[in-house]
Amino acid sequence: METPEPRWLTSEERAAWMTLMGVLMRLPTALDAQLMRDEGISHFEYGILAGLSEAPGRTLRMSSLAILAEGSLARLSQAVGRLEKRGWVARSPDPTDGRYTLATLTEEGWSKIVASAPGHVGNVRALVFDTLTKAQVRQLQEIGRRILGATDPGGSCPTR
Repeated sequence: METPEPRWLTSEERAAWMTLMGVLMRLPTALDAQLMRDEGISHFEYGILAGLSEAPGRTLRMSSLAILAEGSLARLSQAVGRLEKRGWVARSPDPTDGRYTLATLTEEGWSKIVASAPGHVGNVRALVFDTLTKAQVRQLQEIGRRILGATDPGGSCPTR
């Protein structure tokens, strides 16, 4: 049986792919650098605090928080441990099902995310949105939605 010829990228597709790869590599580094410099937290830790800040009662099951933060349960547990040591997050057994652990944003954690958000949003705006037109922002959302749909066909990604 013959192996079908690969569908090679066209020169335009290759250029788009290389640009996307550059964004995927550089943007997280730039976001991390600002948060580490200004707030002493990683972008992943910021995502955890932000996710909890928007949850009902500022509390989520660790498994749900891992999906929201786009991280493994092991990585999340380590990060939450660091946040817990700083007094920003508290863990407790889920009273409705003891097999689960809840993560809750403390008042100190709420203060941290409130203090960190303006600098982070300013950085996101400067790096992404200030460089785009309104039409390009809509296109970016649609492009991202389509790529997420292809990479997450089960729909577990909370940003879709």
